[in-house]
Amino acid sequence: MRTVRDESGQRYLLVKESAESSLVRDPETGAERHVPNADLESVDGASPLSTAATAVPDAVRTVVTAAHDDRSLGLLVELDDRGPLSVQELLDAYDLCESDLHGLLGEFRAAGLLTEATVHGRRGYDATETASEALAVLRT
Repeated sequence: MRTVRDESGQRYLLVKESAESSLVRDPETGAERHVPNADLESVDGASPLSTAATAVPDAVRTVVTAAHDDRSLGLLVELDDRGPLSVQELLDAYDLCESDLHGLLGEFRAAGLLTEATVHGRRGYDATETASEALAVLRT
């Protein structure tokens, strides 16, 4: 399997190729159709698995990539439900040491899932719209 695109730039997964046409699958919908080979070109360097992953909304892919385990996902859920929370509140409420907490907060900020906030005059964090959107999808 490989990634191809049509004349409009739409990417597909090449399922089967014959002499005149190819069976392609739209990664977002799963719909398959035949397209003339002349209308397709290979996308060099595009992993078919990465192309298949585009079926999952961007925000959800970001959370899945950034939350490495249940604890990190739980931290993001708590910030979405209860945030904004100060760093001190997070340290007092959850079983994370300071270095682990700051590591996770940094990863989530870099991924665009958290934003800095001031809570009771202290540094804190709150979930972004991207995080809230992704968690809503994951919860359904």
